[in-house]
Amino acid sequence: MIKVYKVKIGEKVYEVEVESVKEINGTIATPTSAAPAAPTPAPAGNGTKVEAPMQGLVVSIEVTTGARVKAGDTLLVLEAMKMENPIVSPVDGVVQSITVNKGDTIDGGVVVATIA
Repeated sequence: MIKVYKVKIGEKVYEVEVESVKEINGTIATPTSAAPAAPTPAPAGNGTKVEAPMQGLVVSIEVTTGARVKAGDTLLVLEAMKMENPIVSPVDGVVQSITVNKGDTIDGGVVVATIA
């Protein structure tokens, strides 16, 4: 279960999400959700789809179509809950497509790029 709290530090108010967890055999597990799946390569020729992990605003796009990237390189920056979150390439390759634009508001799970 996720609860949302507002925390005030100085003059700023932050929204904080807290998820209840439990320990099973020395491992912490969330009761309602599984660990996020690692991106898996699509069938040959289609490239690896990179999805937005959350809803947010695209504040910058760091690469262009045709750019060579390595696993961990930032593809774009997504702002969610007043925090900037880098969306990184899960694999080495060439950027085949960028499917969002700076200023777009997108939902979680939307394909933002394809790496071939």
